[in-house]
Amino acid sequence: MAEIDTSSGGSHKKGPGVKKAKKLSTRVDLTPMVDLGFLLLTFFVFTTTMSQATAMNMNEPKEDKDQILKVKNSGAMTILLGKGDQVYYYFGQLEADKLSEEFKSTSFKEIRQLIVDKKKATPIDDLMYIIKSDSKSTFKNSIDILDEMSICGVPPGHYAEVDITPAEQELIRQTEIATGIQ
Repeated sequence: MAEIDTSSGGSHKKGPGVKKAKKLSTRVDLTPMVDLGFLLLTFFVFTTTMSQATAMNMNEPKEDKDQILKVKNSGAMTILLGKGDQVYYYFGQLEADKLSEEFKSTSFKEIRQLIVDKKKATPIDDLMYIIKSDSKSTFKNSIDILDEMSICGVPPGHYAEVDITPAEQELIRQTEIATGIQ
């Protein structure tokens, strides 16, 4: 703490023959400040080591360009990620004459049930989820849909990320205009 030097002599007299009192000096003990500094340093080192970044393991296929995976239309579900956390999907292959019936919109709250229903209704050998991200979707949406695959217990190798086609991008644009998504 702080100390005040009180070593000056006795009485407090005033008058012509009295010497002026010395100014008392203060001395600050910095030991508690050093302790506080070490506590803060220890706290910040501890908290930064506790919050290390974590990454999700992602199995990527081997670079074999000659191999083309054939997927049955009955077992395929295509999930398209749009802007504003919108999710679009269709089953099988998209046909030009049935676009409005096949192409549907949903949200991340409802997509889990659709994934589970498709998994239950389809033999595991025929099951395939095709994930496509629009240029205006966020990286968070891609991670969220991969998390949904993991939560729903979809085995690795039964879902894949593929580039979106121009026809699918146009369908997303038309749906966003029709529903007023900005």
